[in-house]
Amino acid sequence: MTKESIVVLDCTLRDGGYYNDWDFSDELICDYLSAMGSVGVDYVELGFRSLINTEFRGACAYTTDQFISNFSIPDNIKIGVMVNASELLGYAGGIDSALDLLFDNADRSPVSLVRVACHIHEISDILPAARWLNDKGYLVGLNLMQAAGCSGEFLSSIAEKIAACPVDVLYFADSMGSLDTENTLRIAKALKQGWDGSLGMHAHDNMGRALNNTVAAIDSGLVKWVDSTVLGMGRGAGNVQTEYLLLALDDKNHSVNITSLLHLINDHFKDLKSIYNWGCNPYYYLAGMYSIHPSYVQEMLRDSRYSETDILAAIDHLKLGTGKKYSLGTLEASRHFYNGDPVGSWVAEKDISERDVLILGTGNGVVTHREGIEQYIRQYDPFVIALNTNQDINQDLINIRAACHPVRLLADCADHLTLPQDLVTPYSMLPEDVREELESKNILDFGISVTPGIFEFGDCYCTLPNSLVISYALAIATSGKANRIILAGFDGYEDGDPRNVEMDELFSLYHKHESSREFFFITPTVYRVPTRSVYCISNEN
Repeated sequence: MTKESIVVLDCTLRDGGYYNDWDFSDELICDYLSAMGSVGVDYVELGFRSLINTEFRGACAYTTDQFISNFSIPDNIKIGVMVNASELLGYAGGIDSALDLLFDNADRSPVSLVRVACHIHEISDILPAARWLNDKGYLVGLNLMQAAGCSGEFLSSIAEKIAACPVDVLYFADSMGSLDTENTLRIAKALKQGWDGSLGMHAHDNMGRALNNTVAAIDSGLVKWVDSTVLGMGRGAGNVQTEYLLLALDDKNHSVNITSLLHLINDHFKDLKSIYNWGCNPYYYLAGMYSIHPSYVQEMLRDSRYSETDILAAIDHLKLGTGKKYSLGTLEASRHFYNGDPVGSWVAEKDISERDVLILGTGNGVVTHREGIEQYIRQYDPFVIALNTNQDINQDLINIRAACHPVRLLADCADHLTLPQDLVTPYSMLPEDVREELESKNILDFGISVTPGIFEFGDCYCTLPNSLVISYALAIATSGKANRIILAGFDGYEDGDPRNVEMDELFSLYHKHESSREFFFITPTVYRVPTRSVYCISNEN
């Protein structure tokens, strides 16, 4: 296996842009191009070519000819860009009009190769784009996404259809990072039955198999084009690392000199990885195992609201079949299912009216001050609501438990079944699988809907600004017409954690509501809220 027989395409700035919004510095791009020329990469895919402009994205999201002309391109590398089929197909003026806006003739452009990324169901509709690009003088690549779930017979028929069009290289992408070498070769063989042109592979590293799968595809003689990225930077867990691929492709003399590439990594990409933390981990591994789109994991890992338990529970939910195609709406649905009118049956006022309500959080303050909290409960008999599965005080002192955060519910169902307290949850609004797991539990059904910036309190339901269980517990106490709301175990997060701001805004929003009750905290907290001491609290003060 030698480098001379293989075309290597480095797509770091295109695939890696999913982490930094394609906003790479000019200095990095200059050093990157120089390094790519030094190590013998054949093509560099500098970014996407796009018309979408609904939020800030850096220049590599558009990669215009004018932008490319700002850089010195080494003579031995060719420049490519990628365009998404969904954008072309969704353009109001049609495919040709979209392409007219995106591309000049190839002889007037620094771009040699245009790759069109498409799902299997888009193939028939997008093939006219390949003809248009070919007529303009470009080499044309077609990247099939999520081919892993297709039968060999189906893939062969798709390849035959593509073979009738002027496509120069047909790629298949391991979009979920779920392939092993056996299935990689199965897909490659199936495509080659209907396609006699160059075949390429784009591997993701969710399960740590990207390099092995790519090398196996090359050794089989079926695949001639392969993708890689510097330090593996790419969507989700990332890709084959360019530095490893080049070494694997080298001949026995080990003549490849990757010194310039190592300098590039040390000067730029090592810092980027420390910021964005791409690469294989147990969450990406599970996503690959269950064919869940890696962007779900990527988004959860960079959102501090998701704990380890939340991520694992979300994966458990997404593996049921909703996770193959990435959608931010689906990700939000894994955090809350509560759209539409809230439904419930438990009237909180019957149990809570005119009593103080003590809400127990999960912070260390409950453990540290357990004795004081338990003494207060025994002396003054507040109505005690424990959040989720908190067991830090005597179980006999807890009246009910509250849980509404869907990913926590998915994770905690088994624990709730063993706990003695009634569980307040929006039971009738939960997915069927969660309801079935809680079927033997005594449930108090208190409904919920989620509308940003809103608190509303009905007799047996509420509207909340988010699906956090503290919001839910505040609503239960308020709907129940509590005398006061007392909170313990809400320590807060480390300085600078955005969740502190989120919680402060939540308490401020609640306080401003005309139906809000007097509330204060009785254990240490970083939140900007009224605070008293658990050791000097009574029904009067």
